Amino acid sequence: MTHRIVITDFAFINATSPYSGLATGAFMMTAVGLICCFIRRRSKSKARHSAKRRLSEATGSCSIPIYAYKEIEKATKCFSEKQRLGTGAYGTVYAGKLHNDEWVAIKRIKHRDTDSIEQVMNEIKLLSSVSHPNLVRLLGCSIEYGEQILIYEFMPNGTLCQHLQRERGDGLSWQVRLTIATETAQAIAHLHSVINPPIYHRDIKSSNILLDHDFKSKVADFGLSRLGITEISHISTAPQGTPGYLDPQYHQCFHLSDKSDVYSFGVVLVEIITAMKVVDFSRPQDEVNLAAVAIDRIGKGRLDKIIDPFLEPNSDAWTLSSVHKVAELAFRCLAYHQDTRPSMMEVAAELDRIRLSRSELSEEKYSTASSEVSSCSSSNLSEKPLTVMVKRAELENGSLIELQTGAGSFNSMDRVRDNSPVSVQDPWLSEQSSPSSSSLLNNVIQ
Repeated sequence: MTHRIVITDFAFINATSPYSGLATGAFMMTAVGLICCFIRRRSKSKARHSAKRRLSEATGSCSIPIYAYKEIEKATKCFSEKQRLGTGAYGTVYAGKLHNDEWVAIKRIKHRDTDSIEQVMNEIKLLSSVSHPNLVRLLGCSIEYGEQILIYEFMPNGTLCQHLQRERGDGLSWQVRLTIATETAQAIAHLHSVINPPIYHRDIKSSNILLDHDFKSKVADFGLSRLGITEISHISTAPQGTPGYLDPQYHQCFHLSDKSDVYSFGVVLVEIITAMKVVDFSRPQDEVNLAAVAIDRIGKGRLDKIIDPFLEPNSDAWTLSSVHKVAELAFRCLAYHQDTRPSMMEVAAELDRIRLSRSELSEEKYSTASSEVSSCSSSNLSEKPLTVMVKRAELENGSLIELQTGAGSFNSMDRVRDNSPVSVQDPWLSEQSSPSSSSLLNNVIQ
């Protein structure tokens, strides 16, 4: 009986001990923690599976490599500020090296809401469906831990905007700027006219034009892009884009079409000519918007007031002429009514003609000089017989042909200059530079 009492008393003491309550509480907390961890892991697994499924749907038959988040962290050194290339409205871009030891551009989406996920999937879908030498290539993505990360080919020379604003480099020559404009126009024209259904970029701007080692341009950032519908002239959607580049008719009427990209590209052309900021509140109130400034100056024949002095447009006739031709094209792109703007195919073709006119001009000058030599050598330069000797001396500005005769010598380039449509000394004649008699710039280049 006594033995039973002892056991009972011990059990009573043990049950009422404070240590038993602590043990029970710890056990319960551990159990709850494990359950929460399991639920969280299962939720992440479902989200990852859902993202992969949507990724598969977005890319279709095209296989986009999926990288582990740990690889991305390692490549960017935990998203180090030293490796940050730039920050935009929808994310930050970092330079990094993946397993193949090649530099890539890693875009980490800033917002993690439903809208940003849709933009990521939209960009993956569009980039995986098109291929063009002047469109940036998508190399992979990462979708772990709620992150949306896109991996692109690395463009070492940054953006066109950075060079125009002198944030990088010492400035771009006119020939380089014109080539960049031509390549960019060709890429956008490809989206509009070759892809079916067409793709409207909706965010054409100089900061979305990337430059490689050789300053070859590539259009990037398709997050806002939309597929067009070929059966109708426009689609209705809420205006999105960057202030200063946004088509005013699209902004007012919600009518999105290929001509909205044309307007934005017209602003880029003005940037290329002027190197001015698209929106600058340090300018007078009526000049804050660069497009408005350009329309006013070009329309009034005062383009020379806003041309980037770095270009030295008066250094030679071709530069002066081509700058004015590009300005006229930009003026047409910036027309308020969409129907009066040219198509991107027309814009690309015109820019290519302007760019190639330099080489054609050189051939024309050489051909004209050669014909002058032939004409002079076959005619009587005096009543006395003359011995004609042709000597070609290579000069910095081209070939100088001298005719030496028994009566003396003279420089035939004086005669060539009189007949040539281009001369660095003489003013460019408007009827030779303008594509039509109704050119807006007839009174500018005289």
